[in-house]
Amino acid sequence: MSVPSILPHTPGLTQLAQIIQLAVAPVFLLAGLGAFLNVCAGRLARIVDRIRNLEPRILDSRGQEHERLLTEVRLLDRRSRIVSGAIFMTVLAALLISAVVILLFLAFLTANRFGTAIALLFIAAMICTGLGFAIFLHETRLGIRAIQVRAHILEHEAED
Repeated sequence: MSVPSILPHTPGLTQLAQIIQLAVAPVFLLAGLGAFLNVCAGRLARIVDRIRNLEPRILDSRGQEHERLLTEVRLLDRRSRIVSGAIFMTVLAALLISAVVILLFLAFLTANRFGTAIALLFIAAMICTGLGFAIFLHETRLGIRAIQVRAHILEHEAED
C-alpha cells in the first residue's frame, strides 16, 4: 500500500539529489557574497569611526585646519555613501541568488518550468555582483587618493 503524497508532484530522490547539486553553486556564491559584505561593513565602520573622530575637531578648528578637516569629512561622507551602494548591490545580488535557489526547488516540487526565470535571475545577480565589486573598487581608489593627498607631510622638514 502506497502512502499518498502531500504534494501532487513528487519526483524521485535521484532528481532531488540533482536539484541539490544544482543549488550548491549558488549557495557557495552566497557565502562568498557574505564574506564580501563583511569586508564592506568593516570598511563602512572605519569610515564612520573616522567621521565621528573628526566632528569635534572640526568644531574646535579654525582657518586652514578647519578647511582641511571639512574637506576630509566631505570625502569620508562621499565614501560612506559609495560603500553603502556597494552593500546595496551585493545584498540585492544575494536576494536574487536566493530566488534562484527557491525557484530550483519550486520547479522540482511543482514540475513547472522556471528555466527562463532562473536564468534571468542569475544574470541579474551577476550584474549586481559585478556592480557591487565595481562600486567597491571605486571607493578603494578614492580612499587611496585621499591618503596620497597628504603625502606632502612625508617631505615636510621641521624648522630649527
